[in-house]
Amino acid sequence: MPSDGSAGVPDVTVVVAVYNTMPYLTDCLNSLVGQSIGPDRMEVVAVDDGSTDGSGAELDRFAAQYPGVIRVLRQPNSGGPASPSNRALDHATGRYVYFVGADDYLGTEALERMVAAADEWGSDVLVGKMEGVNGRAVRRPELFAENRPEIDLYDSVLPWVLSNCKLFSRELVERHKLRFHEHMRIGSDQPFTLEACVRARRISVLADYTCYYAVLRDDGGNITQGAVQVHTRLECAESLFGVVADLIEPGPKRDAILRRHTRWELTMPTREGFLELDRATQEDVCARVGGLVERYVTDEVLYTLPIVRRARLRLAQLGEVDLLCEAIRDGVAERPYPIALKNGRTYLAYQGFEDPRLGLPDDLFEITKGMRKRLSREVRTVAARCGRDTVDITVRTPLTGPEAGDPATVRLALAPRGGGETLGLDEYTTREAREDGLHVTARIPAALIAASGRNRHALRLVVRAAGETHDVPVPPGASVVPGPRGELFWHRARPYRLGVSGDDRHGTMIETRPVRPAQAVAQRVRRVTSLGGK
Repeated sequence: MPSDGSAGVPDVTVVVAVYNTMPYLTDCLNSLVGQSIGPDRMEVVAVDDGSTDGSGAELDRFAAQYPGVIRVLRQPNSGGPASPSNRALDHATGRYVYFVGADDYLGTEALERMVAAADEWGSDVLVGKMEGVNGRAVRRPELFAENRPEIDLYDSVLPWVLSNCKLFSRELVERHKLRFHEHMRIGSDQPFTLEACVRARRISVLADYTCYYAVLRDDGGNITQGAVQVHTRLECAESLFGVVADLIEPGPKRDAILRRHTRWELTMPTREGFLELDRATQEDVCARVGGLVERYVTDEVLYTLPIVRRARLRLAQLGEVDLLCEAIRDGVAERPYPIALKNGRTYLAYQGFEDPRLGLPDDLFEITKGMRKRLSREVRTVAARCGRDTVDITVRTPLTGPEAGDPATVRLALAPRGGGETLGLDEYTTREAREDGLHVTARIPAALIAASGRNRHALRLVVRAAGETHDVPVPPGASVVPGPRGELFWHRARPYRLGVSGDDRHGTMIETRPVRPAQAVAQRVRRVTSLGGK
């Protein structure tokens, strides 16, 4: 039942772990003492974890000004927020506990609204709407699309939002003896929040009021935002995977949670920072990442990752340090990869693809979505020339593999601007496999274009694979500069000129412009006269 504080038990205890958070701490504390729930229904337990920047003095100032609301505890620096959070929990007396980062602040009605909602809905865990401040991103904002009295941990985006900035029933916390893992310098709130959610009878979302404002410091000094050594991240990942395995039996529910940890904590050590490590550390990272993949990451989880991330995890699992370094360097340089067409399917020819020594399955590299985006990013017109009665166009594609040369799989087409029938170019096309991909050259008759009745046609690449058709515009490459229009040609007794134009927005355009007959005749006379003079 709701409490009005008359029995001496506050409705909510706000826990604030503090370490060198000035001047943000002042805004945080002001937002707490100004809560509409009132001082009789709340308490703040703030633990100074050995601050050296004046945070301790600021806590004392607020405690003296609000003696019935704010309590300050002190301890030597512990290296992370877990220890001060645990100590605050030992002193909490409220029916609910709520954790606030000392960099952040609350909306004025946050506690009153969250407590009322939790009481009405019978919530053991309640997530109040969060917003980022100063450029800080709030993960999965779709969680706050609407109020939800009950959500499913395993069938929602909640596993991606496991910070402890939530309202927890203190009865739940104490019944299950929930505490933060003090050996974890970062991420210690995730096991706490996860176990609370697993054991909760009901989890709710309050979305009609912004309860929590997450602040990015001007110096980027938030502990979760700063650079953290790879060993610290690996220790965090190992702890998280172990906690999930202890809490949840193997199966779809465990996989639903591990998708988040695999995509984030487990792939982080195989990103750019890996290149800065010495060889022994690189080998250790691969061994530890590979061990977690082997023990916990099912194919159902692995294959939800983008190709690049899942391939890197497999390379780490195999101990392929050199290949992993090559892959990361290519990623930093944004090197494009060929797209292999094989057995009617599409694959990214990433490090390890079709390497018989590694034995990785092709489907690890299969492109199941994003094919059109990849094609659009890599295809280019690399040569264009207008002749007297043809346009010669060469298009470089990222395509390779045994089926890239099949006209039924890869072809060029012209789409008239403003609508109309697309012009197939198969009979005018030749193909050449090169190191940078398949080059397709079309020698397009001017009469074919003029006969369509449209003056402008967009050049398109059409790829048929895996039962889908991917039709993308072909942008002009940097080396293709629209030049002078081709020579005059006649179609059905009418004169035209050819031209090539375009940009990255509209793609390569083939243009036929009608010429007034008088101008065409004058030009023909000049041409004949010029030839006769020679």
